[in-house]
Amino acid sequence: MDFTHFDDQGRAKMVNVGEKEITKRTAVAGASVLVNVETFELIKSGGMKKGDVLTVAQIAGIMGAKRTPDLIPMCHPLIIDGVNLKLELDEEKHSVEITATVSCTGRTGVEMEALTAASVAALTVYDMCKAVQKDMVISDVRLISKTGGIHGDFSRNA
Repeated sequence: MDFTHFDDQGRAKMVNVGEKEITKRTAVAGASVLVNVETFELIKSGGMKKGDVLTVAQIAGIMGAKRTPDLIPMCHPLIIDGVNLKLELDEEKHSVEITATVSCTGRTGVEMEALTAASVAALTVYDMCKAVQKDMVISDVRLISKTGGIHGDFSRNA
């Protein structure tokens, strides 16, 4: 399989999606932020000095999805139909589990928008909590599933 973001001379190019069919596309991505017990309890109780960690991270993730083509050079600007970010606390792992779902009706997928949303939300959790804990770990940034497009559907769990 050839890489589509290089021309015949090996130079970077943006893929022309003008001839692709317009379809409904969705992508779901995830990330985890592992914290210690003290940080976990502060997030859970709303005790962080910077404010409500989960709400701020949720908004930041949505903003990240919308700004993806400004951050990732070969991403096309898209009209996003919707972004949903879910942040859940995992008591057992002492983590914030992030799930970002992005959808659009267009000629190219929203995988990068979903991955960016999850990543920016995770980075925001770190930023909101870094005064209390510096050794948090952001992990498992991954595409969970996608639908639509010429390459068909993908599901990590399938």
